Amino acid sequence: MAKLYFYYASMNAGKSTTLLQADFNYRERGMRTMLWTAALDNRYDIGAVTSRIGLKADAHQFQPETNLWNEIIAHHDDAPISCILVDEAQFLSRKQVLQLAKIADEGKIPVLCYGLRTDFQAELFPGSATLLGVADALVELKAVCECGRKSTMNLRVDGDGNAVKAGEQTEIGGNDRYVALCRKHFMEKIGQ
Repeated sequence: MAKLYFYYASMNAGKSTTLLQADFNYRERGMRTMLWTAALDNRYDIGAVTSRIGLKADAHQFQPETNLWNEIIAHHDDAPISCILVDEAQFLSRKQVLQLAKIADEGKIPVLCYGLRTDFQAELFPGSATLLGVADALVELKAVCECGRKSTMNLRVDGDGNAVKAGEQTEIGGNDRYVALCRKHFMEKIGQ
């Protein structure tokens, strides 16, 4: 039976690298995969999953209106797909997560989603909230805080490195905009 997996972590935990390794493992065994990433994230190569350590692979892009069920099944009919891998899964809509669950349940294709659990204000992203509720398996990937403890939070910073406490939930950025911290240091930095 195929399952829906959610691999989640703070920034800088190697989510994209782990996704690309899983993709490689399937392809090395002659299996066909399909990679997806958010069109919203334009930091690296458009239409690719790119890791900070330099690994990358071409990927389909999802927009808020993309019907993943229709797109994936159309490709699956051409040639069987062994696994669907989704990067930046926090940007999925609730409807898209339910479509991915249907891919696992009815399409019988394993779906591996990788993304952030929470935003810079410790609020769940809609995609992450739905994945936490419906995924068959939840796997936390580990990142390290500046103190050496496990980081679970994403602190947004301004150009001077000061904590940003308000703003839109989504602001694309990397190490220039976000710092992965443990809860204790996150709370200290935002003044809670």
